[in-house]
Amino acid sequence: MNETPIKNRLIKKLSPSQKKGQHFEHFAEHYLKKRGLKLVSRNYSCRFGEIDLIMRDGESLVFVEVRYRKNPLFGTALDSITPTKQKKISKTAQHYLQTHDWANKLFCRFDALGIIGDGGQHMPNKANYKAEWIKDAFSL
Repeated sequence: MNETPIKNRLIKKLSPSQKKGQHFEHFAEHYLKKRGLKLVSRNYSCRFGEIDLIMRDGESLVFVEVRYRKNPLFGTALDSITPTKQKKISKTAQHYLQTHDWANKLFCRFDALGIIGDGGQHMPNKANYKAEWIKDAFSL
């Protein structure tokens, strides 16, 4: 297994695609923070799936799916959020709500943030990205 021990913990090394995903999730987090949302959790996972970002928007709890495409030639980033993926996100969100009692008092919604652009091989220039944020992108 590809792991490194750090202070009696094992830290998994990220693959290049995982690093790229993490990069765009951080971009999305900062994009949404600039628009007034507050981070609650990132990369929440359970046996049903994973939610990239969980944020607060006023009295709403927002489950955010982040998608990236270098170019929209084969569809936009948001087009890649299939009904199957939506069901996984929904089940994961239900699990989050069942394990976090405080969250049950809030209105919940599912947002999608699609990022298009060429950041280059090492993703250095965030200025080349275009973000499309859809509030209440789907409901189940």
